[in-house]
Amino acid sequence: MYAIVRTGGRQQKVSVGDVIEVDRMSSKSVGDSVELSALLVVDGETVTSDPWVLNGVKVQAEVVDHHKGDKIDILKYKNKTGYRKRIGHRQLHTALKITEIPAPAAK
Repeated sequence: MYAIVRTGGRQQKVSVGDVIEVDRMSSKSVGDSVELSALLVVDGETVTSDPWVLNGVKVQAEVVDHHKGDKIDILKYKNKTGYRKRIGHRQLHTALKITEIPAPAAK
């Protein structure tokens, strides 16, 4: 069984036991429970994508860690003008472990 969830403006495919990285959830601390809204649930042979049925389905996850991502180097250069600029960026992430995907209620 797996689900497609929306988090931070992105969609990710998750199943129970997966650890995913999402944008930093500063209001949550390690060990807290998080609910993610499901966009699609696949349970064996049945695929549920009806928004009315999935309205009550919330994927349960647990906060595992807060960390920084890999460094991204940004280099700007203009020829013949002596303009050079170097910028670095590290995105803040939260690691979530998926603990439960409830089955959608049948109509």
